[in-house]
Amino acid sequence: MAQALVGTDPHEERVKLRSIPTVQQVVQDQYLPHVKGYKRSWRTDETVLRLHILPAMGNRFLDEVTREDIEKLLGSLTGRGYSTGMTNRVTIVLRHLFNLCRQWRMAGVAENPTAGIRIAPDVCRERFLTIEEARRLILSIEQEENKPASQAILLLLLTGARRNEVTFAKWEYLDWERGNLLVPLSKSGKARRISLNRSALDLLRAVQPVTGNPYIFPSKVTGRPSASLHFPWDRIRRRAELPDVRLHDLRHSFASFLVNAGIQLYTVQKLLGHSAIRYTERYSHLTDETLSKAAEALDQVVIRRV
Repeated sequence: MAQALVGTDPHEERVKLRSIPTVQQVVQDQYLPHVKGYKRSWRTDETVLRLHILPAMGNRFLDEVTREDIEKLLGSLTGRGYSTGMTNRVTIVLRHLFNLCRQWRMAGVAENPTAGIRIAPDVCRERFLTIEEARRLILSIEQEENKPASQAILLLLLTGARRNEVTFAKWEYLDWERGNLLVPLSKSGKARRISLNRSALDLLRAVQPVTGNPYIFPSKVTGRPSASLHFPWDRIRRRAELPDVRLHDLRHSFASFLVNAGIQLYTVQKLLGHSAIRYTERYSHLTDETLSKAAEALDQVVIRRV
């Protein structure tokens, strides 16, 4: 009655509060259906939401999510060993989600709670496995209890493919006769084929298909692709005493091994699926031994023939 006397409408306020959806409802009913129509990386968004954002705040109403809640989530991810790349991805997905909520004029969203949260700078570094490290890693992969994940990780090392190109691979994409794996939509926006060497083909032949499941490496728990591979990868690298090696470093190392074996950079570019050679150059890495042999070649060609 007091609120009515001062000019507010309690009934209207109650209706407004009942109309505010939860984060989970917005993600399922509007956000994911919307981004699927234009965003090639929507599967990454879905994975980030399912694994990190929704468990932390999925049951909260939109007006209950604060900047402090988001910063707490980011701090938790950092404390669990996730990279700045992952914390940045969480921030970006949440920012896009709340921007769309404001654009759609959803009740309960006056401001974007990610405002003021800065994206951490990318850590530009080069990490390439040595032959000895690669052997240790393979031994650790063989000991991993999560077989679909360990097989997917080994295939990443053997092919230099991107994580999602392997984790979302389907049996129908395999061409056994030509020895390649189709990627219907790669990062460049075009289809490409991953060349499979003998070891990669042997690995795939050893995989037991799950009846009724189209994916090659589905999770035993959900039946869906194990998109992040974070926990099995963390166990594998620590068991191999390589705690600083990231999953993407397997792609770096694949290129490095080929370049040091004398494979032309243009060929490596095609194997990695790069649209331009400049993208491949950052992955190429010449070991000290290779450089020494190159320098010795000059000595043999020029000096000793004078």
